[in-house]
Amino acid sequence: MDKTYFLGIDIGGTKCAVIAGTEDMEILDRIQFDTETEKGPDQAISKLLEVSERIIHKFASYKLVATGISCGGPLDSKTGIIYSPPNLPGWDHIEIVKIFNEALGVPTFLQNDANACALAEWKFGAGKGTENMIFLTFGTGLGAGLILNSRIYAGTNDLAGEIGHIRLADEGPVAYGKAGSFEAFCSGSGIAELAKMIFRRKLKDGESLSLISKESEIEFITTKDLAQAADESDPTALEIFKISAEYLGKGLSILIDVINPQMIVIGSVYARNPGLFETISQEVIQKEALKPAWQVCDVVPAALGDQVGDYAALSVAMSGKD
Repeated sequence: MDKTYFLGIDIGGTKCAVIAGTEDMEILDRIQFDTETEKGPDQAISKLLEVSERIIHKFASYKLVATGISCGGPLDSKTGIIYSPPNLPGWDHIEIVKIFNEALGVPTFLQNDANACALAEWKFGAGKGTENMIFLTFGTGLGAGLILNSRIYAGTNDLAGEIGHIRLADEGPVAYGKAGSFEAFCSGSGIAELAKMIFRRKLKDGESLSLISKESEIEFITTKDLAQAADESDPTALEIFKISAEYLGKGLSILIDVINPQMIVIGSVYARNPGLFETISQEVIQKEALKPAWQVCDVVPAALGDQVGDYAALSVAMSGKD
């Protein structure tokens, strides 16, 4: 029996990678390079194809089954077209699936990165064995991938899971074009914006802060700085994460009531700092969500860590045979 493998194509605004892996997720090879968005899509796509061909040649004794592409949206997973992702300027109406189908001669599949990560965590990570699972990115932004009845659910035009757009408060930090949105309270960029609002207020009230001493320093505060300060019991940092955790609980309660999942898997900021969120968000969930729904739903950190992008792209390739 021929040895088989899959190719994963991970397209990001900063880096791109081509990953070769087996069905049980043994990584055979991985090549990464800078996207160089200022050079436009042709440069990056040509490099992706070149690297893919190099890997295919290297594993000539193996059979390539399919290729999977993970990319930020907007995109159309059915037609295989990328439509102007904000982190990929110039990538407008790129028929990426057609390009790879014709070049590599194997089936190619496309998913947005949140859906791709959901597939990875469901197949190989924290959500393995579930039928109904939600994956939340909780990175720079907040998006979701939905696994319903053991299948990815992308919606009518690939906009299912855009939970960051939900407004949870009338006022608050701004993200996704909305003050008080879910993403504004529960993302890396949102937490940093929330911190800036609170720091400005405290400085105006004459309070002393350990992280900054003057207003000009506020713009340089990062979520990583805040998490480290919270671990050291800084009261302002703990206050900021308490607010984020409360709104996380409110947002999760909506998802639990509407979708009734077995598990919600949360990545990035949450996965690196679960202790700053778990207790508070669970208290809110138990007040806000339907008891029979939250009792059957586990909220857990993502398990795949920094490798999730590799697993995600490969999972998209494998999803075509399901």
